[in-house]
Amino acid sequence: MTPARTDPWVPEPISIKRIARESADTATLVLDTSERPGGFAFKPGQFNMLYAFGIGEVPISISGDPSDTGELVHTIRVVGKVTEALTGMAPGSTLGLRGPFGTHWPLEEARGRDVLIVAGGLGLVPLRPAIYEILKNRSAYKRVNIVYGARTPQDILFSNEISEWRGRLDVSLRVTVDSAGSDWFGHVGVVTSLVKLARFDPEATVAMVCGPEIMMRFAVRELETQGIADERIYLSTERNLQCGVGLCGHCQHGNVFVCKDGPVFRYDRLAPFFSKREV
Repeated sequence: MTPARTDPWVPEPISIKRIARESADTATLVLDTSERPGGFAFKPGQFNMLYAFGIGEVPISISGDPSDTGELVHTIRVVGKVTEALTGMAPGSTLGLRGPFGTHWPLEEARGRDVLIVAGGLGLVPLRPAIYEILKNRSAYKRVNIVYGARTPQDILFSNEISEWRGRLDVSLRVTVDSAGSDWFGHVGVVTSLVKLARFDPEATVAMVCGPEIMMRFAVRELETQGIADERIYLSTERNLQCGVGLCGHCQHGNVFVCKDGPVFRYDRLAPFFSKREV
């Protein structure tokens, strides 16, 4: 068995088990962690640093099922040389792994409450493990609402799973796109327009939000308008992450490190610096 690395600075070699293309610029890598003692454990919302040898490393949210410790899943959009290299690898190739790092979604706090998940674009990726856990323990939560927005129908991630979730009687799932052709019969518009359609008790709801920053800002405004308090709104942001362990300072703002104190933040804590461009 391959021993798990304990030094947070040393990338652990991990082989790619399989790759699935999600859209034109996005792919899901399934890494083989079955030989690790105990597999790979993480909490929904955490991220890893993935290293393409000879090129560099990037922070990537974990997008798989937390209960499946023999596989580690990352869904990656091409935005630069490192992500292009990672998504261009073939099954059997090896990449470097550091992690898991960061905070997680408040699934324990949400027990016994309504849950509202708001995802925009790639923001569905870090929320997907939370959805797995909620659906696996469905009786622990009251009403579950998922609203998801993508740029176009072709950009919708995990379409097969979305169809499965939509077919459940104990989940309300709504999907929208920013623009579409005549063959799209679903909702067209920004994802925040779906929040007001969800049924929940604002005084007993935990909201979990992830997506582009401008989308999250408008989502928070809508959630506040609907009566959800800032201390029950959670956002995930991965701005300026570089080392993952709070030493390089790239993600620091005041006494807050996004890599250690986040990426999942309660909004009342994130609000003072969320809109500042330098963070």
